[in-house]
Amino acid sequence: MTQPVILFSGQGAQKIGMARDWIESSAIARDLAHQADEALGYSLTSIMFDGPEENLTATSKCQPALYLHGLIGLALLKERLPNFQPAAAAGLSLGEFTAHAAAGTLSFLDGLKLVSQRGTFMEESCKATDGAMAALIGGEEEKIRELAAATDVDVANLNAPGQIVLSGASANIDAAVAQAKDFGIRRAIKLNVAGAYHSRLMAAAQEKLAAELAGTAITTPAIPVVANFTAAPVSSVDEIRSTLTSQVTGSVRWIESIQYLVAQGHTHFIEIGPGKVIAGLVAKIAPDATVISIEDIPSLEAAVEKLS
Repeated sequence: MTQPVILFSGQGAQKIGMARDWIESSAIARDLAHQADEALGYSLTSIMFDGPEENLTATSKCQPALYLHGLIGLALLKERLPNFQPAAAAGLSLGEFTAHAAAGTLSFLDGLKLVSQRGTFMEESCKATDGAMAALIGGEEEKIRELAAATDVDVANLNAPGQIVLSGASANIDAAVAQAKDFGIRRAIKLNVAGAYHSRLMAAAQEKLAAELAGTAITTPAIPVVANFTAAPVSSVDEIRSTLTSQVTGSVRWIESIQYLVAQGHTHFIEIGPGKVIAGLVAKIAPDATVISIEDIPSLEAAVEKLS
């Protein structure tokens, strides 16, 4: 098998019990979890294992939880396959930070600190604004952009063909949901989220994150990392800082990111994250691609067998 591209989950994939079997059975996993708990000053692993649900789903907690889960999964894969080297990396929204840590752009602890701060800043912006999001199913991108313009909201996520998410002020999102059918969109579903991620309502969070990124050590990634904001690989330190900052209010161009990787000849992907959200999106974007999902010991062992 050709070397696969590694993909990391975004917010929403988290679930109670995530990484428990890894941490309980592996010294490497325990060490990373211990480092995370020490650095954050609270037991992130307790929240990952036992919740409660509202704690784990809080933006300030689920972002570091998913980051930690992704990097433990990668460490355990490399422990079993010492010669494993992904061809490239990408991540959905928050997962882009995990991808950069996997590529060596950020140290484990610097990346952890950034995603914790990013989550906190976004949580603060959610509380300071009245924002919402809506998923639009079965609509043309051009028509969805017309609807966004008509209702003064932003295009947050281009996740897969026929699955685009809008974000903005709650009243405007309600208007977009109400008018969706007028724009030929089959279904519009208001999402159960804390605020308007990837919209202009996150401007304060973006500004604060930019300041944190400016003071963080960043190196050239060892493998290509595809940025959400540009749907292209980033390598210079300035470009990495810029794209990680811009994606807080900018669109997550996931369809184009996967299409770019496929155009480069990549057809094998590994998803590390709870559930199989990314595998589902990739199947819609590139039906001929193969995705191996890793979230726990059984799926890790199955992946090792396939990759050996």
